[in-house]
Amino acid sequence: MADILVVLPTFNEIDNLESILGRIRQAVPNADVLVIDDSSPDGTGDLAERLAESDPGVSVMHRTGPAGLGSAYLAGFRRAIDDGYAYVVEMDADGSHNPSSLPAMIGLARAGADLVIGSRWVRGGQTRNWPWVRRAISRGGNLYSRLLLGSRIRDLTSGFRVYHATALLDVDPSTVSSQGYCFQVELAWRLERSGAVVIEYPITFVERTLGNSKMHAGIVAEALWRVTLWGIGRARRETSPAA
Repeated sequence: MADILVVLPTFNEIDNLESILGRIRQAVPNADVLVIDDSSPDGTGDLAERLAESDPGVSVMHRTGPAGLGSAYLAGFRRAIDDGYAYVVEMDADGSHNPSSLPAMIGLARAGADLVIGSRWVRGGQTRNWPWVRRAISRGGNLYSRLLLGSRIRDLTSGFRVYHATALLDVDPSTVSSQGYCFQVELAWRLERSGAVVIEYPITFVERTLGNSKMHAGIVAEALWRVTLWGIGRARRETSPAA
């Protein structure tokens, strides 16, 4: 049995799914892939089933949705833990994350990292085909989050990650309050605070060429609001007198 599960949430990714699955299977042929589809009206779920029929390493979870990116990943993490996988990969289905980075990232996890983040904002990392506004939002949001949360992670919002499954055992889904890209900030920060070993690996993020981005103003607003609340709570805890 494979000891790596790649969790791949999808919603209306019919144009990208077959390609990204092929690239994942080529980069990490010994890994299994779990496609989590939130009732995509474009038929992504049906395509995933057809692809899974010809590849025993691919399975599909269908959800009534869209139910949110964060809850999709939590469902995938639970499946990985229940089925005994040692490592869990999260990545986007739109082709923006290059699976060729996975062997190196998984190698870092095998060497002892609890969380390996594919980072755009460390030396060697970069983005391609992103307008300056998107780069500014990402850089500014990460800087804001680091300052308020006291984090050393430079790309808190990256959705390209490898987790050691044991690091996820103490993540109670009922206590994860965020969805969207803020989920990435919350989970990385929680693991960092718990003393987990977090490593950032430089990647090249390439903007999707097919399909529509799921990013919208509401996602950004949620992230700013929640990070601000977490930062205020952190400041209060650090300045309150000891009991």
